[in-house]
Amino acid sequence: MSTERNGSAYADVTDADLLARHGHGDPDAFGEVVRRHRDRLWAVALRTLGDREEAADALQDALVSAYRAAGRFEGRAAVTTWLHRIVVNACLDRARRRAARPAVPLPEDLDQRLPAPAQEDPAVRGETREALLAALATLPAEQRAALVLVDMEGYPVDEAARILDVASGTIKSRCARGRAKLLPLVRHLRESGPPGPAGSPGNPSAGQSVPSTDDRPRAGGPTPDTGGTSMEGGGTR
Repeated sequence: MSTERNGSAYADVTDADLLARHGHGDPDAFGEVVRRHRDRLWAVALRTLGDREEAADALQDALVSAYRAAGRFEGRAAVTTWLHRIVVNACLDRARRRAARPAVPLPEDLDQRLPAPAQEDPAVRGETREALLAALATLPAEQRAALVLVDMEGYPVDEAARILDVASGTIKSRCARGRAKLLPLVRHLRESGPPGPAGSPGNPSAGQSVPSTDDRPRAGGPTPDTGGTSMEGGGTR
């Protein structure tokens, strides 16, 4: 059964019911859950790790774990919260393992978070971009994960806390510490250049936030294999 036909057949089936069907042997149910959520899960993985190859590997690891655990899903959280928790944990595990490396890769499209270019000296713009990159590189993985969920993905603090399995106060603290490092540079960039596009202030309920961006896969773009083919038949890679 193709992915398109799966989507039509499961149009009125909830995520939780799909996981239940998966547990009862439906070979296509988990693939439909992945199809519904993989773009946002990919965005979270990429923003948290900042490296496409590592993000794709972390996402694949997370989906394999979710596939194996789906039959034991108890419904104590929304399916999307459960999936995000597994993905973020996989990303944090990778981030911790590479912590001893001399540099942390950063998002490839980070320059999209800067103000729109003006008639300025390219060298000056390059310096400010490098300064922001350097500031982001200093954030611990846990702070970056909190900022990704709250400021870039727009999750309420309480939902981000459920995803990361920590207290809401911990999320607020991590975001505050991360913003304290990033916002002086972001504020300088906003004040020294023309306003960025309207409608991209991050999460308006989270206080002053770091800039948001949209790095979900575009149509025809390089989307990692996250379940549409390798998992729909009931196997794992």
